[in-house]
Amino acid sequence: MSWGFLTIHYYALCILLGIILALTIGRRRYAALGGNPDEILDIAIYAIPAGIVGGRLYHVITSPDAYFGRNGHPLDALKIWQGGMGIWGAISVGALAAFFAFKQKVRSTTFSTLADAIAPTLLFAQAIGRVGNYFNGELFGKPSTLPWALSVPLAQRPTGYENFATFEPTFLYEALWCLCAGLALIYLGRFFLAQPGVTFFAYISLYTFGRTWIETQRIDVAHRIFGVRLNVWVSGLLFIWSSTLVVRRMARRRDPASRNG
Repeated sequence: MSWGFLTIHYYALCILLGIILALTIGRRRYAALGGNPDEILDIAIYAIPAGIVGGRLYHVITSPDAYFGRNGHPLDALKIWQGGMGIWGAISVGALAAFFAFKQKVRSTTFSTLADAIAPTLLFAQAIGRVGNYFNGELFGKPSTLPWALSVPLAQRPTGYENFATFEPTFLYEALWCLCAGLALIYLGRFFLAQPGVTFFAYISLYTFGRTWIETQRIDVAHRIFGVRLNVWVSGLLFIWSSTLVVRRMARRRDPASRNG
């Protein structure tokens, strides 16, 4: 979308809207948990840029041929607005930056409380970000004739699929999953996810549970290990890790001995 010298990319706009929504809801949730909402903005100044850089680095590292292969263009690695953000890099690097920023000052609560406050908002931001994939015509799945199938222009169809016109909108499935998982976290957090840090690990568990299946439906080029897409391995391992931590922390909460030291 262009107005003279000004060009607005829908993908970047979706990411921006997701960030704004996450900050707005995150401030309210953090305040409800006893935190100073101004700390959210203070930390976001560091966490958001770090997350964007981390997400892009993960994508470039795991899809190097598109930028450094025979027909690749290295400078395209800087064109974030064209799509290509790895959620694992975004969350890990962003969380690391948030942790160091949090520890620089005396805060109103703990980092675990902060992480729990923003966990559902991350899912909402991811849901909006996935809408940006629609505008870029990317991250769709196998050929489909379902009523909600995505029509893909010939130029954007993967090699071998030129004769198919409509495909599974896997980005839509992920957006809907993120939205439902975010609402579930808010609901469950009011009842039995009170142990500090549990909500954040439950966020990872819920997201990766859905992402593991969604990833298997995609047909874009991806690195594979033993014939399985790399992100399926990453999602599956993160699901096991985060689910184990949720169970352990909840068990610790129910164990009288652990509460009494």
